[in-house]
Amino acid sequence: MTALDSLPPSDGRPELVVLRAIKLGDLLVAVPALRALRSAFPDHRISLATTAWLAPVVDLVPAVDVHLAQQGFDHPIPVPAGVTDVAVNLHGAGPESEGLVAALDARRVIGHGRPDGPAWIEGPVNERERWVGLLRAHGIAGDPDDVAIDRPADAAVVEGAAVVHVGAFHGARHWPVDRFAEVVRGLRGRGEHVVLTGGSADVARATAVADAAGLPPEAVLAGVLDLQPFAAVVAAARVVVTVDTGAAHLASAYGIPSVVLFGPAPPESWGPPTSGPHVVLTDASVRRGDVFSEVPDPAILAVHPADVLAAVDGLGVGRAAHTARR
Repeated sequence: MTALDSLPPSDGRPELVVLRAIKLGDLLVAVPALRALRSAFPDHRISLATTAWLAPVVDLVPAVDVHLAQQGFDHPIPVPAGVTDVAVNLHGAGPESEGLVAALDARRVIGHGRPDGPAWIEGPVNERERWVGLLRAHGIAGDPDDVAIDRPADAAVVEGAAVVHVGAFHGARHWPVDRFAEVVRGLRGRGEHVVLTGGSADVARATAVADAAGLPPEAVLAGVLDLQPFAAVVAAARVVVTVDTGAAHLASAYGIPSVVLFGPAPPESWGPPTSGPHVVLTDASVRRGDVFSEVPDPAILAVHPADVLAAVDGLGVGRAAHTARR
Protein backbone atom coordinates (compact mmCIF):
# COMPACT_ATOMS: atom_id res chain seq x y z
CA MET A 1 0.00 0.00 0.00
CA THR A 2 1.38 3.38 -1.01
CA ALA A 3 0.74 6.53 0.99
CA LEU A 4 -1.36 8.74 -1.28
CA ASP A 5 -1.43 12.52 -1.46
CA SER A 6 -5.14 12.59 -2.29
CA LEU A 7 -8.20 10.38 -1.96
CA PRO A 8 -8.44 8.08 -4.97
CA PRO A 9 -11.61 8.03 -7.09
CA SER A 10 -14.61 6.51 -5.40
CA ASP A 11 -15.08 2.76 -5.70
CA GLY A 12 -18.77 3.10 -4.92
CA ARG A 13 -18.53 2.51 -1.18
CA PRO A 14 -19.26 5.21 1.43
CA GLU A 15 -16.10 6.90 2.70
CA LEU A 16 -14.85 6.48 6.25
CA VAL A 17 -11.77 8.57 7.11
CA VAL A 18 -9.63 8.06 10.23
CA LEU A 19 -6.97 10.46 11.53
CA ARG A 20 -4.02 8.91 13.41
CA ALA A 21 -0.83 10.70 12.34
CA ILE A 22 2.10 9.77 14.58
CA LYS A 23 4.71 6.95 14.80
CA LEU A 24 4.78 3.14 14.62
CA GLY A 25 3.75 2.40 18.20
CA ASP A 26 0.97 4.97 18.00
CA LEU A 27 -0.37 3.27 14.88
CA LEU A 28 -0.26 -0.19 16.44
CA VAL A 29 -2.13 0.77 19.63
CA ALA A 30 -4.91 2.05 17.37
CA VAL A 31 -5.27 -1.32 15.59
CA PRO A 32 -8.04 -2.59 17.93
CA ALA A 33 -10.08 0.54 17.15
CA LEU A 34 -9.42 0.18 13.42
CA ARG A 35 -10.53 -3.46 13.52
CA ALA A 36 -13.66 -2.42 15.42
CA LEU A 37 -14.43 0.18 12.75
CA ARG A 38 -14.00 -2.45 10.04
CA SER A 39 -16.52 -4.70 11.80
CA ALA A 40 -18.97 -1.87 12.37
CA PHE A 41 -18.72 -0.48 8.83
CA PRO A 42 -18.08 -3.51 6.59
CA ASP A 43 -19.41 -1.77 3.49
CA HIS A 44 -17.34 1.44 3.83
CA ARG A 45 -13.99 2.22 2.26
CA ILE A 46 -11.71 3.00 5.22
CA SER A 47 -8.96 5.56 4.63
CA LEU A 48 -6.31 6.11 7.31
CA ALA A 49 -4.60 9.50 7.38
CA THR A 50 -1.23 8.82 8.97
CA THR A 51 2.50 9.30 8.52
CA ALA A 52 3.74 8.38 5.05
CA TRP A 53 6.78 6.35 6.16
CA LEU A 54 4.47 3.93 7.98
CA ALA A 55 3.10 2.67 4.65
CA PRO A 56 4.74 -0.79 4.87
CA VAL A 57 3.02 -1.44 8.22
CA VAL A 58 -0.28 0.20 7.24
CA ASP A 59 -0.29 -2.38 4.44
CA LEU A 60 -0.40 -5.08 7.16
CA VAL A 61 -3.48 -3.65 8.90
CA PRO A 62 -6.39 -5.50 7.27
CA ALA A 63 -8.93 -2.89 8.39
CA VAL A 64 -7.41 -0.17 6.16
CA ASP A 65 -8.20 0.18 2.46
CA VAL A 66 -6.43 3.48 1.67
CA HIS A 67 -3.40 5.14 3.26
CA LEU A 68 -3.50 8.94 3.04
CA ALA A 69 -0.20 10.67 3.72
CA GLN A 70 -0.63 12.99 6.71
CA GLN A 71 2.58 14.64 7.84
CA GLY A 72 1.57 16.51 10.97
CA PHE A 73 -1.17 19.09 11.15
CA ASP A 74 -0.01 21.98 9.01
CA HIS A 75 -2.06 20.82 6.03
CA PRO A 76 -5.60 19.45 5.61
CA ILE A 77 -6.42 15.76 5.35
CA PRO A 78 -6.32 15.21 1.57
CA VAL A 79 -10.04 14.51 1.17
CA PRO A 80 -12.47 16.98 -0.44
CA ALA A 81 -14.99 18.46 1.96
CA GLY A 82 -18.39 16.81 1.92
CA VAL A 83 -17.49 13.39 0.45
CA THR A 84 -16.88 11.65 3.80
CA ASP A 85 -19.71 9.69 5.38
CA VAL A 86 -17.96 8.97 8.70
CA ALA A 87 -14.88 10.80 10.08
CA VAL A 88 -13.05 9.42 13.11
CA ASN A 89 -10.52 11.28 15.26
CA LEU A 90 -8.19 8.63 16.68
CA HIS A 91 -5.48 11.22 17.25
CA GLY A 92 -6.59 13.36 20.18
CA ALA A 93 -9.03 15.95 21.40
CA GLY A 94 -7.14 19.17 20.74
CA PRO A 95 -8.04 21.96 18.34
CA GLU A 96 -5.54 20.89 15.66
CA SER A 97 -6.82 17.34 15.16
CA GLU A 98 -10.45 18.34 15.71
CA GLY A 99 -10.08 21.11 13.14
CA LEU A 100 -8.70 18.73 10.52
CA VAL A 101 -11.55 16.29 11.09
CA ALA A 102 -14.19 19.03 11.11
CA ALA A 103 -12.91 20.32 7.76
CA LEU A 104 -13.97 17.02 6.17
CA ASP A 105 -17.59 18.10 6.68
CA ALA A 106 -18.59 14.47 7.28
CA ARG A 107 -22.14 13.29 7.82
CA ARG A 108 -21.08 11.69 11.11
CA VAL A 109 -18.08 12.54 13.30
CA ILE A 110 -16.69 10.21 15.97
CA GLY A 111 -14.46 11.94 18.49
CA HIS A 112 -13.97 13.06 22.07
CA GLY A 113 -15.69 16.01 23.68
CA ARG A 114 -18.45 16.33 21.16
CA PRO A 115 -22.10 16.40 22.26
CA ASP A 116 -22.30 12.64 21.77
CA GLY A 117 -18.67 11.76 22.61
CA PRO A 118 -16.85 10.97 25.88
CA ALA A 119 -14.67 13.44 27.74
CA TRP A 120 -10.92 13.18 27.22
CA ILE A 121 -9.27 11.49 30.22
CA GLU A 122 -5.93 12.90 31.33
CA GLY A 123 -3.35 10.80 33.12
CA PRO A 124 -2.41 7.14 32.66
CA VAL A 125 -5.02 5.52 30.42
CA ASN A 126 -4.38 2.41 28.39
CA GLU A 127 -4.14 3.74 24.84
CA ARG A 128 -5.80 0.73 23.24
CA GLU A 129 -8.66 1.07 25.73
CA ARG A 130 -8.84 4.83 25.14
CA TRP A 131 -9.62 4.43 21.45
CA VAL A 132 -11.84 1.39 21.81
CA GLY A 133 -13.61 3.24 24.62
CA LEU A 134 -14.17 6.20 22.32
CA LEU A 135 -15.88 3.94 19.80
CA ARG A 136 -17.84 2.22 22.54
CA ALA A 137 -19.21 5.59 23.62
CA HIS A 138 -20.45 6.00 20.05
CA GLY A 139 -22.15 2.61 20.07
CA ILE A 140 -19.38 0.63 18.36
CA ALA A 141 -18.12 -2.56 20.04
CA GLY A 142 -14.43 -3.42 20.15
CA ASP A 143 -11.80 -5.43 22.00
CA PRO A 144 -8.70 -3.51 23.18
CA ASP A 145 -6.66 -6.73 23.00
CA ASP A 146 -7.54 -7.29 19.32
CA VAL A 147 -4.07 -6.17 18.24
CA ALA A 148 -3.28 -8.63 15.44
CA ILE A 149 -1.94 -7.47 12.08
CA ASP A 150 -1.02 -9.48 9.00
CA ARG A 151 2.40 -11.04 8.61
CA PRO A 152 4.52 -9.81 5.71
CA ALA A 153 4.31 -11.97 2.61
CA ASP A 154 8.09 -12.35 2.32
CA ALA A 155 9.89 -14.71 4.68
CA ALA A 156 11.99 -13.24 7.49
CA VAL A 157 15.72 -12.88 6.87
CA VAL A 158 16.21 -14.78 10.13
CA GLU A 159 13.71 -17.04 11.87
CA GLY A 160 13.59 -18.30 15.44
CA ALA A 161 15.91 -15.63 16.78
CA ALA A 162 16.01 -13.84 20.09
CA VAL A 163 15.49 -10.28 18.87
CA VAL A 164 17.11 -7.61 21.03
CA HIS A 165 15.95 -4.16 19.96
CA VAL A 166 18.43 -1.56 21.16
CA GLY A 167 16.93 1.61 19.68
CA ALA A 168 14.47 4.33 20.66
CA PHE A 169 13.67 7.78 19.31
CA HIS A 170 14.82 9.60 22.45
CA GLY A 171 17.57 8.98 24.98
CA ALA A 172 15.07 8.82 27.84
CA ARG A 173 14.31 5.25 26.69
CA HIS A 174 17.89 4.18 26.11
CA TRP A 175 19.21 1.32 28.21
CA PRO A 176 23.01 1.16 28.66
CA VAL A 177 25.05 -0.70 26.05
CA ASP A 178 26.86 -2.81 28.66
CA ARG A 179 23.53 -4.03 30.05
CA PHE A 180 22.25 -4.99 26.62
CA ALA A 181 25.54 -6.83 26.05
CA GLU A 182 25.12 -8.77 29.29
CA VAL A 183 21.61 -9.79 28.26
CA VAL A 184 22.91 -10.91 24.85
CA ARG A 185 25.59 -13.05 26.50
CA GLY A 186 22.96 -14.54 28.79
CA LEU A 187 20.66 -15.34 25.88
CA ARG A 188 23.49 -16.95 23.93
CA GLY A 189 24.38 -18.98 27.02
CA ARG A 190 20.81 -20.24 26.95
CA GLY A 191 21.32 -21.44 23.38
CA GLU A 192 19.56 -18.56 21.63
CA HIS A 193 20.52 -17.14 18.24
CA VAL A 194 20.56 -13.39 18.93
CA VAL A 195 20.12 -10.56 16.45
CA LEU A 196 20.19 -6.84 17.22
CA THR A 197 17.62 -4.53 15.64
CA GLY A 198 17.04 -0.80 15.55
CA GLY A 199 16.72 2.09 13.13
CA SER A 200 19.40 3.83 11.11
CA ALA A 201 20.20 6.05 14.10
CA ASP A 202 20.86 2.98 16.26
CA VAL A 203 23.63 1.36 14.22
CA ALA A 204 26.41 2.63 16.46
CA ARG A 205 24.65 1.42 19.62
CA ALA A 206 23.90 -1.97 18.08
CA THR A 207 27.49 -2.34 16.89
CA ALA A 208 28.77 -1.45 20.35
CA VAL A 209 26.48 -4.06 21.92
CA ALA A 210 27.62 -6.67 19.40
CA ASP A 211 31.29 -5.90 20.05
CA ALA A 212 30.84 -6.06 23.82
CA ALA A 213 28.85 -9.30 23.63
CA GLY A 214 31.05 -11.04 21.05
CA LEU A 215 28.36 -11.17 18.36
CA PRO A 216 29.44 -11.40 14.72
CA PRO A 217 28.78 -8.36 12.49
CA GLU A 218 26.03 -10.16 10.60
CA ALA A 219 23.97 -10.27 13.80
CA VAL A 220 23.57 -6.49 13.63
CA LEU A 221 20.36 -5.83 11.69
CA ALA A 222 19.96 -2.26 12.94
CA GLY A 223 19.74 0.12 10.01
CA VAL A 224 19.51 -2.81 7.58
CA LEU A 225 15.81 -3.71 7.59
CA ASP A 226 12.92 -1.73 6.17
CA LEU A 227 9.67 -1.84 8.14
CA GLN A 228 8.15 -4.97 6.59
CA PRO A 229 11.35 -7.06 6.81
CA PHE A 230 11.69 -5.85 10.40
CA ALA A 231 8.10 -6.87 11.14
CA ALA A 232 8.82 -10.26 9.56
CA VAL A 233 11.83 -10.82 11.84
CA VAL A 234 9.72 -9.96 14.90
CA ALA A 235 6.86 -12.18 13.72
CA ALA A 236 9.30 -15.10 13.34
CA ALA A 237 11.15 -14.52 16.63
CA ARG A 238 11.23 -16.79 19.65
CA VAL A 239 11.40 -13.85 22.04
CA VAL A 240 11.81 -10.08 21.81
CA VAL A 241 13.70 -7.95 24.34
CA THR A 242 13.11 -4.25 23.78
CA VAL A 243 12.56 -0.89 25.35
CA ASP A 244 9.14 0.72 25.02
CA THR A 245 9.06 1.36 21.28
CA GLY A 246 7.52 0.07 18.05
CA ALA A 247 9.28 -3.29 18.38
CA ALA A 248 7.31 -3.99 21.56
CA HIS A 249 4.01 -3.27 19.82
CA LEU A 250 4.96 -5.52 16.90
CA ALA A 251 5.69 -8.34 19.35
CA SER A 252 2.21 -7.79 20.80
CA ALA A 253 0.65 -7.73 17.33
CA TYR A 254 2.17 -11.12 16.52
CA GLY A 255 1.79 -12.70 19.95
CA ILE A 256 5.56 -13.15 20.32
CA PRO A 257 6.81 -13.46 23.92
CA SER A 258 8.46 -10.21 24.91
CA VAL A 259 10.25 -8.45 27.73
CA VAL A 260 9.64 -4.69 27.56
CA LEU A 261 11.69 -2.17 29.51
CA PHE A 262 9.84 1.03 30.38
CA GLY A 263 11.42 4.37 31.21
CA PRO A 264 9.57 7.69 31.02
CA ALA A 265 6.23 6.41 29.70
CA PRO A 266 3.87 4.53 32.03
CA PRO A 267 3.22 0.92 31.04
CA GLU A 268 -0.35 1.42 32.25
CA SER A 269 -0.81 3.52 29.10
CA TRP A 270 1.55 1.93 26.60
CA GLY A 271 2.24 -1.57 27.87
CA PRO A 272 1.43 -4.82 26.05
CA PRO A 273 -1.86 -6.66 26.52
CA THR A 274 -1.90 -8.43 29.87
CA SER A 275 -3.51 -11.39 28.12
CA GLY A 276 -0.35 -12.04 26.11
CA PRO A 277 3.05 -13.62 26.81
CA HIS A 278 4.67 -10.33 27.79
CA VAL A 279 6.60 -9.04 30.81
CA VAL A 280 7.01 -5.36 31.68
CA LEU A 281 10.05 -4.21 33.66
CA THR A 282 10.35 -0.74 35.21
CA ASP A 283 10.41 1.13 38.52
CA ALA A 284 7.61 3.68 38.63
CA SER A 285 8.79 5.03 42.00
CA VAL A 286 11.78 6.75 40.36
CA ARG A 287 10.22 7.69 37.01
CA ARG A 288 10.85 11.29 35.91
CA GLY A 289 8.52 11.00 32.93
CA ASP A 290 10.25 13.34 30.46
CA VAL A 291 9.77 11.36 27.26
CA PHE A 292 11.79 13.86 25.18
CA SER A 293 14.86 13.92 27.43
CA GLU A 294 18.10 12.62 26.03
CA VAL A 295 19.08 11.30 29.47
CA PRO A 296 17.87 7.79 30.35
CA ASP A 297 14.94 7.86 32.75
CA PRO A 298 15.74 6.40 36.20
CA ALA A 299 12.79 4.03 35.77
CA ILE A 300 14.60 2.17 33.00
CA LEU A 301 17.99 2.39 34.69
CA ALA A 302 16.44 0.58 37.66
CA VAL A 303 16.14 -2.51 35.43
CA HIS A 304 19.21 -4.78 35.39
CA PRO A 305 20.29 -7.60 33.07
CA ALA A 306 19.48 -10.24 35.67
CA ASP A 307 15.90 -8.93 35.75
CA VAL A 308 15.60 -9.28 31.98
CA LEU A 309 17.06 -12.77 31.87
CA ALA A 310 14.84 -13.89 34.73
CA ALA A 311 11.83 -12.55 32.81
CA VAL A 312 12.88 -14.47 29.69
CA ASP A 313 13.22 -17.62 31.76
CA GLY A 314 9.80 -16.97 33.30
CA LEU A 315 8.25 -16.81 29.84
CA GLY A 316 9.45 -20.36 29.24
CA VAL A 317 10.85 -19.69 25.79
CA GLY A 318 14.51 -20.48 26.42
CA ARG A 319 15.96 -23.45 24.58
CA ALA A 320 17.29 -24.80 27.86
CA ALA A 321 13.76 -24.75 29.28
CA HIS A 322 12.42 -26.57 26.22
CA THR A 323 15.16 -29.20 26.53
CA ALA A 324 14.40 -29.72 30.23
CA ARG A 325 10.72 -30.37 29.50
CA ARG A 326 11.37 -33.10 26.95
